[in-house]
Amino acid sequence: MAFSSLYSAVLRGKWFISLRDVEANQILINLLLERGVESEDITKLSDKSPIVVCAMSETEMKSGHDFSDAPQDSVAVIGLQGSMLKYGSYCSYGTTEVAEMVNQAADSPKISGILLDIDSGGGSVDAIAPLIDAIQYAQKKKKCVVAYCDLCASAAYYVACYCDEIIASNTISSEFGSIGVMMSFPDYAKYYEKDGIKVHTIYSNLSSYKNAPFEAAKEGKYDAIKTEELDPLARGFQEAVKSRRGSKLNLETEGIIAGRMFYANDAQKNGLIDSVGTRAFALERVRELRRDAYVNEYINSKSA
Repeated sequence: MAFSSLYSAVLRGKWFISLRDVEANQILINLLLERGVESEDITKLSDKSPIVVCAMSETEMKSGHDFSDAPQDSVAVIGLQGSMLKYGSYCSYGTTEVAEMVNQAADSPKISGILLDIDSGGGSVDAIAPLIDAIQYAQKKKKCVVAYCDLCASAAYYVACYCDEIIASNTISSEFGSIGVMMSFPDYAKYYEKDGIKVHTIYSNLSSYKNAPFEAAKEGKYDAIKTEELDPLARGFQEAVKSRRGSKLNLETEGIIAGRMFYANDAQKNGLIDSVGTRAFALERVRELRRDAYVNEYINSKSA
């Protein structure tokens, strides 16, 4: 089941992802599609370990598969690395699994806040919602969520902009942006023809619009698929970023919500991120945000 979901995502998905990640993974994807899954891979899939998470107080750190042994008043550190897929596969955890850890942290009385440790060039469109839902659930439980990022592009940035703050881990490799959407799909017609196979696709007389953008795209006509499939996603992405980053975002910067990437200093200058710092700095920001929230709650309770 997990492997079939990986195949499905590779072959059919729309992607919020940087092109360099697509190209970097292309050889692996080709091998995956050509080779299939050997028996030893099935074993690895069934034996895949649960996600390891950390809980860090100001004096102690514990790691494990949940937060039952976390020190009191800890910050949960949860990783989001690599290409994002909704469901886990034999080679990665899905965002549904990462989201479940965020939910567990939100529900734990020992956890005061969450540090989402991001190093991702993006992923499939359907991988985003589970994490946004989990972040917003944590925030409703009064647990602040800070994104601590090296590479944070496309779908990863979509997720990060819902956090209370975004912090770059360094000024050397940290990059942000790629706010845009793309898709690709193979046309196997000539591949099948070579083996004497002709595929017939037949539509009902009452289904004239079914798959019309994709059929046009197979003929090299991309306007419909851009207008009907990709533009609405890109527009939603842009609106989410503008809403979440607010007045911090410099919309006058060319390409800032149209796919351009920025290193940390420029990302901060243009409002894509809030600061640059070490992991210790990021952990302290989580604690400071929680303390600020406590103070605001107290003031509001007195003025009510």
